[in-house]
Amino acid sequence: MRELLRKPIWPLVALLLLNLAVTPSFFAVRLQDGRLYGSVIDILHNGAPLALVALGMTLVIATRGIDLSVGAVVAISGAVTCTWIASSADPASPATALTGIGLALGLAVALGAWNGFLVAHLGIQPIIATLVLMTAGRGLGQLVTDGQIITVNNAFFSGISGSSLLAVPLTVIMAAAVYALVALVTRRTALGTLVEAVGINPEAGRLAGIRSRSIVWTVYVFAALCAAVAGLMISSNVNAADANNAGLWLELDAILAVVIGGTSLAGGRYSIAGTLLGALTIQTLTTTIYSVGIPPEVSLVFKAAVVILVFLAQAPKVQALLQRRRRRPGDVGPPAVPADPARTADPAADPPHTSQTTGSGR
Repeated sequence: MRELLRKPIWPLVALLLLNLAVTPSFFAVRLQDGRLYGSVIDILHNGAPLALVALGMTLVIATRGIDLSVGAVVAISGAVTCTWIASSADPASPATALTGIGLALGLAVALGAWNGFLVAHLGIQPIIATLVLMTAGRGLGQLVTDGQIITVNNAFFSGISGSSLLAVPLTVIMAAAVYALVALVTRRTALGTLVEAVGINPEAGRLAGIRSRSIVWTVYVFAALCAAVAGLMISSNVNAADANNAGLWLELDAILAVVIGGTSLAGGRYSIAGTLLGALTIQTLTTTIYSVGIPPEVSLVFKAAVVILVFLAQAPKVQALLQRRRRRPGDVGPPAVPADPARTADPAADPPHTSQTTGSGR
């Protein structure tokens, strides 16, 4: 039981079982119009943006950083793309959508590079550096959309969230592909080790020849790109851009997902698979709130209570307490050291020494 509580998968399993108890058809999946539908599919589909944002946040936190601006980047990405499509001469053209997507991704790279510059080169604390963009980013999104909700009607753009491949929603496939690529790069190349080295001790890494600033810059750019793709998913799902509400507080859910997944906020140790489980846990918790019928006015309190229970169960002191309670009385204390077999078999081989120092004074 104690080993199970250490795994980031147990909160997800518990929530899934709770949903199954409330809704017996929770795991039912049906094929309709060439696409899979069901509660589990909805969790995967709606959780894809959070999973991508949490993935970028994982590498940032692994370098002893934090990025509070990812929610704003989500809003900016959708705002730029939808505004470009709506104001173009041919708003239904796939080329128009591709251009808008390219502009959004390019702006995300610039915003991520800005965060990396503030943190890596100017030495500003990450929480302060990204708080600037978190605040100003919403204003930038409102400026792009002129404070309005921009609606579009572009089949190519809508296909980001509305299409499927082999009956699986495209958003799920996109998120899975990015996770697989990042896991491959971080575990099969030196990049993963470099990220850990920067997170454990940046100065020691620099003295060892690691270009710590470049690593920090890279992870912030990657986090912004992940947020931009998540913003495209969210906007295409509703065919609109709402710069004020899109991605609102998404950065907090991403941080929760990373921590639930086992990544250390102190930097260095991180888990890609754990982050994915954490993101699915947060999304399943959101789905559970609606399926169980939690009133909207107490939904955030319920969510906070569940997260606190998860963190308490994974806390080192709680784990140690569980270990002491499960230990049997006969197991207390260190195990006895076995006697030397050679000495036990032949006592004469090693006669006892007698002290001769009493009279000699030596």
